[in-house]
Amino acid sequence: MSNWIINQGLSAFILVVWMGINIFLFVYFYLFYDLGPQFEYTRELLGSALPWARAPAAVLNFNCMLILLPVCRNLLSLLRGSFICCGRTMRKQLDKNLTFHKLVAYMIALMTAVHTIAHLLNAEWYTNSFQGRYGPLATKLSMLGDSRELNTTYLNPVRSNSTTPTILVFTTIAGLTGVVITLALILMITSSMEVIRRSYFEVFWYTHHLFIVFFAGLVFHGAGRIVRSQQVTDPPHNNSLCENQLENWGETADCPVPQFAGGFPQTWMWVIGPMIIYLCERLLRFIRYMQPVSYRKIVIRPSKVLELQLVKPGFKMQVGQYVFLNCPAISQLEWHPFTMTSAPEEDFFSVHIRLVGDWTEKLIKMVENLPEGGQGPKMAVDGPFGTASEDVFDYEVSMLVGAGIGVTPFASILKSIWYKFKDSDPKLRTKKIYFYWLCRETYAFEWFADLLQVLEKDMEERGMRDFLTYKLYLTGWDQSHVNHAMVHFDKETDIITGLKQKTSYGRPNWDREFEQVQQENPSSVVGTFLCGPQALAKDLEKKCVKYSDVDPRKTKFYFNKENF
Repeated sequence: MSNWIINQGLSAFILVVWMGINIFLFVYFYLFYDLGPQFEYTRELLGSALPWARAPAAVLNFNCMLILLPVCRNLLSLLRGSFICCGRTMRKQLDKNLTFHKLVAYMIALMTAVHTIAHLLNAEWYTNSFQGRYGPLATKLSMLGDSRELNTTYLNPVRSNSTTPTILVFTTIAGLTGVVITLALILMITSSMEVIRRSYFEVFWYTHHLFIVFFAGLVFHGAGRIVRSQQVTDPPHNNSLCENQLENWGETADCPVPQFAGGFPQTWMWVIGPMIIYLCERLLRFIRYMQPVSYRKIVIRPSKVLELQLVKPGFKMQVGQYVFLNCPAISQLEWHPFTMTSAPEEDFFSVHIRLVGDWTEKLIKMVENLPEGGQGPKMAVDGPFGTASEDVFDYEVSMLVGAGIGVTPFASILKSIWYKFKDSDPKLRTKKIYFYWLCRETYAFEWFADLLQVLEKDMEERGMRDFLTYKLYLTGWDQSHVNHAMVHFDKETDIITGLKQKTSYGRPNWDREFEQVQQENPSSVVGTFLCGPQALAKDLEKKCVKYSDVDPRKTKFYFNKENF
């Protein structure tokens, strides 16, 4: 439990606080509308559907206030920079922004379903009350109209026997905007499924921009003031006395005609702040979009990986950060994230782009068709943005785990280490790095092996061979690979990478790896960094908990994962 608290305690606390606020809002507003005397006559028409509609609305207001904040990348980068003076645990929470974004979206979807069902029942009961199906009191309340002479206001929005629930939904502001909001939400959620996001990213990207329609409908949704409450009159209307004296309403001083009014719309007050912040975010992205970007070098590698070396005036980066790229020749709206593989010490920044999906396929084809010496297509860059890998130099010992193209942030880190050693940087705290790279195909090692060879040679010359321990794993192989390796087993260098460290076949035994790190660093705080699939993340997170010692003087593992 103590180890779990080390790695997950603050995340769990934030989750509990968020859920607690949601529960409080739901219970508070449910009781407010279920027991409030100003809604006694409204409940006569709608019954329990009234609190079941209004309580989710309060929860929706709160979560719609939160939903945009986790995707404000510049805001998160600003906060990450502000938390430098704080513990790394606080900064780690910012790396879980998309996880929190999804949680908030799930809550919005759930509350929207409850809110919609309750209001559909309300529409049915409004029409039934007007048609006199629920007794004389409900009928009397439904017949109240806007009469200046009698100083009354209506309670039931249904004003004609020909009005059906469907007509009510599609002829009121609340109904129309509710339909638009719900349809936009359904499209956004369904297109966010993992299978669609991975295979049809463009579908996800375009439908997700329906959030503009969603928020526009949300702001106007309450303008119709369809749920109304009883107002205080002079003399007051005594409900308990007058509900049995319907014929005396407006005839005696004890029973004046009750007056009703819709509540002031409040949703806009919840969301206006985040909407302004997000608008500033998009404005900043547009300014960056307009800034010129030039090519330093373009390399197409055999492993279907495109390397772009780019230059942008005033661009400054840190290790492990990522940028969003936009190619107007392909689409002016699509932006895709790529981790930078260059080091901050270099006068350019680079990205490695693997062929996955339509956008990358079109980009690589455009580059392949360029004339020799020609400049690439116009490219816009937004960023850089911070990630968990920025904190790698805050640890004395770091474990870096990359899967396939997920090695990109660690290329930046290892390059930066090489420059720091070259310049004898006194600020370098890191004393030991363990690097693991898992690949399915042999050619995937090709573009990164050169950097490892340079590092391997440099560390050896400086007498620091033990500083960097790296292990490469080929996870996709057949018997021919093994036979080839057996024939050349006596070679000093690996037959696949040309490195002195031989490639292993299969997957790492993580228990053995963590035990080794623990034994070699008995009193260190070890940062474990992953850029790879979720299944591997769960496994490594469990190992960090398992091998962290409760004793503060012994080894502790902190898990960090790249999130886009």
